[in-house]
Amino acid sequence: MEKRFSTKNKSIRLVASEPTPKPYRTPLSSIDLFCGAGGITQGFKQAGYNCLYANDLMPEAIDTFRHNHPTTHAECKPIEEVDAAALRKTLGIQKGELDVLVGGPPCQGFSINAPSRFLNDPRNSLFRHYARFVEEFSPKAFVFENVPGLLSMADGAIFEKIVQVFNELGYHLSVKILFGPHYGIPQERWRLILLGSRYSEITHPAPTHFAKGRANFRGGGTLTIPLDSADAKRLLPTVNVGDAIRDLPRLGMGEGAEEVGYTADPASAYALRLRNPDGVTFNHFAAKLAKQNIERMRHVPPGGSWRDIPHELLPRGMQQARKSDHTKRYGRLSFEGLSGTVLTKCDPHWGTVFLPDQDRTLSVREAARLQSFPDQYRFLGSRVSQYVQVGNAVPVLMAMAIANAVRGHLAANVSTHNLVAHG
Repeated sequence: MEKRFSTKNKSIRLVASEPTPKPYRTPLSSIDLFCGAGGITQGFKQAGYNCLYANDLMPEAIDTFRHNHPTTHAECKPIEEVDAAALRKTLGIQKGELDVLVGGPPCQGFSINAPSRFLNDPRNSLFRHYARFVEEFSPKAFVFENVPGLLSMADGAIFEKIVQVFNELGYHLSVKILFGPHYGIPQERWRLILLGSRYSEITHPAPTHFAKGRANFRGGGTLTIPLDSADAKRLLPTVNVGDAIRDLPRLGMGEGAEEVGYTADPASAYALRLRNPDGVTFNHFAAKLAKQNIERMRHVPPGGSWRDIPHELLPRGMQQARKSDHTKRYGRLSFEGLSGTVLTKCDPHWGTVFLPDQDRTLSVREAARLQSFPDQYRFLGSRVSQYVQVGNAVPVLMAMAIANAVRGHLAANVSTHNLVAHG
């Protein structure tokens, strides 16, 4: 399906890039654990889901979640203190009635545990409580997302234990490492996505956009989705940084506001898709930089990094670094390329955060555009917290692609399963 939208200067062709899933029940129900600011829930919402309950330990993230998803019961509380059985009764749903449970338990403890005592170790309590919710709600499907590095922890034994736990709960599992640009996201972001179903294995969403990335981690050669030159002809082109942020108001350091109006037409279908119909967006403020970072920034061209900075201007620790190390530090974005993974802090010492054509760093809104949040999505809390919330999120369009894949799976399996069960 194709639509055309006219702006003052051009006509933009907007192609429907997600396959329309078979009808099932609308809306589908979901629960989001470790929800953060709500990137997964926003993607699922755009795919026709209603989030019944969300939980996270970060107060500012829950404030943001509640602001953008006011009908969801969002709770700022340790997951260990949530009685899943009491919650299910409060929500008024039967065991097995929930359509999908989503979430990504933080994995800090996974790497330091012997697999044999994985569930008993308190450092892995977050995963244990995610599994507890799966057991109590017995959802038709679940989405477990994490970093690809989880596959290499304890030489793979930790992930094998996770798979064993879900298998013992009666779920069919499928796992892939998904690449953000394959779903129209302008950043090099990889996520491990484990899908579980009570019926059969769920097929992960097929790429809608052509892009290639370097999968230099365990599972990169077997669990990613490879694309070749034939795919380049049939898929939509890569969404780049220029497509994502070029239309947002230009700022000098120290300029901007928590609410700003647009000053230019959208320059791409991606920008048009994310823009707020009310004509304003939020969290667009350019931070001031220290004098030494301003001087360093002026030496870095689009696509460049710390290696373009004169040796005497580099931080002392980096003066000893090899040219092949820290390739993203003090980097400047290129309009024609992809962003690196959006980080939880907008610090040039740690990543590529300089604008391609402005001597400043990314605003929260520009970072949110790279994460495919719609412009009306407002982040609350301090600016430091806002960057953390954006950086920790699963890209919205990736979440929506996963949500549509799960919806299609349920449409194909639930009615057939019920007929067999009651026939």
